[in-house]
Amino acid sequence: MANKNESTSCRLGRVGGQAVLEGVMMKAGEHTVTTCRKEDGTLVVNDAKFVSVRKKCKILNIPILRGVINFVEMMILSVKTLGASADALGLDEEKDDKKKGVAGTTAIVMTLGVILGFALAIALFIYLPTIAANGINYLYSEFISDGKPINPSMIAVIEGVMKIVIFLTYLALVALMPDIKRTFMYHGAEHKSIACFEAGEELTAENAKRHRRFHPRCGTSFMFLMILLGIFAGMFVRNVLPNLPAIAYSGIKLAILPLVMGVGYELLMLMGKHDNVVTRIFSAPGIWVQRLTTKEPTEDMLEVAIVSIKCALRDEFPEFDEYFTSRPWEADGGETVTEGKKQESSVAKATDSENAEEDSQDSDIRNSTASEADGEPVGTPDNVGTSSSAEGVPECCGENAESGNSKQEKTSGEDSENSDNSDKANGTEPETGEADEAK
Repeated sequence: MANKNESTSCRLGRVGGQAVLEGVMMKAGEHTVTTCRKEDGTLVVNDAKFVSVRKKCKILNIPILRGVINFVEMMILSVKTLGASADALGLDEEKDDKKKGVAGTTAIVMTLGVILGFALAIALFIYLPTIAANGINYLYSEFISDGKPINPSMIAVIEGVMKIVIFLTYLALVALMPDIKRTFMYHGAEHKSIACFEAGEELTAENAKRHRRFHPRCGTSFMFLMILLGIFAGMFVRNVLPNLPAIAYSGIKLAILPLVMGVGYELLMLMGKHDNVVTRIFSAPGIWVQRLTTKEPTEDMLEVAIVSIKCALRDEFPEFDEYFTSRPWEADGGETVTEGKKQESSVAKATDSENAEEDSQDSDIRNSTASEADGEPVGTPDNVGTSSSAEGVPECCGENAESGNSKQEKTSGEDSENSDNSDKANGTEPETGEADEAK
């Protein structure tokens, strides 16, 4: 039992994630993997590297400060991840020249969305509660208490209650939108797969669905924890500096927001790594709120989350070692293939090469198979957790497809030139060489 507890405790905090458009992003160390399911059922896997600035500058890794840095980095990563999922779902059918322009527009829109989101958050959660609390204090002192104001600590509590009401109302309303509801279902899949991994169980959809869809390290818990900490910070500010206008209180709260953020991060990490009565009490409010931001996922959603978590933790899962060592989504020179179908063609040709060795006496069939490789699905390692049908097989995407496409055309040309010679009809050497170069 002690060994099991030790093996599972070392898994806590090793991986985190985020729900995206029709998919899940998982981050483990420097590996950031986003897996999305397209309308035809196929999976698109985007593999990227994200190195925290805290590793480059150790002073940024001190307590409190690291929480602020982590928040900024996660916001940047979230924008990139959402952009990658949007590209995978909506831009992969566009022409190359048009795709670059659309991708740039998407990035601009996402950035503006984040800026506007921050402005709206400041207005809703800082300025509006402050001006409303000051208004309540004025009405109370003028019409109820004959000029005696409300206790400053009580005003801070009123502000906090208003923030909670606004926050919960916002979540409840957006959860009614069909697209957001599906994203919340993928959010539940992310939590369940992480919980399955941290419990030391085999990562399968069947095992993952038995776990809770709530997690103490969730961003929802972090946001709610910041609201609670903001109540105590507001009490301190209003008692030290009473009777200030709403705009002044709003500015002070913005100034101390990084401190609140840093303390919230440390508490969140503590609650995620320890399971006892104290951490459960602190985690309880955030867990309750997650009933709004997570929904029960389907098995195919769990499969998407499992692909992401296994890819991100590729050293933990041997079946993905060869997959990421060969890096089939990359062409020569480290250029990354953008279009899934072009990458499919390269890998499918390597597969056809092996089949051609067994059918060397029938060159016509081999040539036909090679010419039709463009429409075949990409192979995937065993035990991925996805459907065994062609529709459930993941394809990988990145940037700069031109090199992979030209290479495929070159190989196809070599096959057609050698098709007349029965000894060379198999095309084993060129196609094997292509597979080796892909590796």
